[in-house]
Amino acid sequence: MPTLYLSPSTQEWNQYVTGSGSEEYNMNLIADAMEPYLMANGIRFTRNRPEMTAGSSIREANSGDYDLYLAIHSNAAPEGRYGEERGIIAFYYPSSYQGRRFAELVADALREIYPLPDKVTTRSTTTLGEVRLSRAPAVLAEIGYHDNYADAQWIETHTDAIAQQLVRAVTEYFGLPFAYPMEPAAGTVRVNYGTLNLRQRPDHSAPVLANMPNGARVTVYGEWQGWYTVHYGDLIGYAAAAFIDT
Repeated sequence: MPTLYLSPSTQEWNQYVTGSGSEEYNMNLIADAMEPYLMANGIRFTRNRPEMTAGSSIREANSGDYDLYLAIHSNAAPEGRYGEERGIIAFYYPSSYQGRRFAELVADALREIYPLPDKVTTRSTTTLGEVRLSRAPAVLAEIGYHDNYADAQWIETHTDAIAQQLVRAVTEYFGLPFAYPMEPAAGTVRVNYGTLNLRQRPDHSAPVLANMPNGARVTVYGEWQGWYTVHYGDLIGYAAAAFIDT
């Protein structure tokens, strides 16, 4: 199962010029909106908490076994240019091939919805701890400038769209199809004999994560071309929808 460490900003002191709250508040709204998309696409995740810092988020992620690290922030222009900058930057560590690949996927996804696509870029950095110190391939996405009224307003009114595109980038990174979330539904495995395979991807040749017996209870989070994304025990994977009653 793909695993993601999701690190929305914990910088509550960075206030939006629109008065809508802080960077921490708005980035956590995006992370909230990402959760059903992640579940619908079979991606396990751990998320930092507002009382944490970037440093403690990195330490928590490095203490686990994550395939990917995504930090989501909003930006601010340097002194003397307050309110004058716009754009999105996906940062990655220069020697990380997979970090760069993920940064490019994030940028491609966000260009589809940002009003100034030419201002969506990728950039290598050795100074940002969340990409420099993460054991997993990492991207820190600066999603617009919170000191620019147009950018701040765009972030506030496109929370779900931003969340969806970020998860699209994650699914593409892992080679998974993108599925829209559905209302979580209780399901029951129905097979006449044997067990139902819970697979890593919606593909009959994909690795099997578990064998689910007849009558097994699952939670269904999404559907894609005859496959359900299901939670079974502590596993999230894909199973043939024809053999699950909801």
